[in-house]
Amino acid sequence: MRIISGKYKSKRINAPNNLPVRPTTDMAKEALFNILNNNYYFDKISVLDLFAGIGSISFEFASRGTQKILTVDKHKGCIKFIHEINKELDAKLIIIKSNVYTFLERTNQKFDVIFADPPYDFTDDKFQRILELVFEKELLNKDGMLIIEHSNNTDLSQNPNFIQVKKYGSNMFSFFERLEEY
Repeated sequence: MRIISGKYKSKRINAPNNLPVRPTTDMAKEALFNILNNNYYFDKISVLDLFAGIGSISFEFASRGTQKILTVDKHKGCIKFIHEINKELDAKLIIIKSNVYTFLERTNQKFDVIFADPPYDFTDDKFQRILELVFEKELLNKDGMLIIEHSNNTDLSQNPNFIQVKKYGSNMFSFFERLEEY
């Protein structure tokens, strides 16, 4: 995995083999950030990265100038790895070891972009719980976006606040926005 653009451009971040991760492919990540680049000034937004794995999405945001990035994962090895890379790059991520649902239930912070990359074997009710927590707790700022990465076996288009789905190879991104004012 490499960082696509920004001050850490071309930096390789290779996950140790013992971590339970499936990093977003470079092609999919580049396409995703092209979409985000058309909607946001990276240095002006706040980001929440859920199921962060090795932190590839968080580090991509940091490389592009995002200052407030919360990175959440429950796996001790992933958190340790993210801390090591964060220190090496001086990226200033806020790294939280927590179950994603517990974090979402407890936080009152708002974000411009929430990115969730749960395991591809997630059940529909687990995806639904993420959507419910984000929108019921009003965790998105005005014009904010929730992006969920998933396999092509998952269809989230029937959920409220769904905007679009984009497919890049085996990676799918479903986009959600606040469709009504909080």
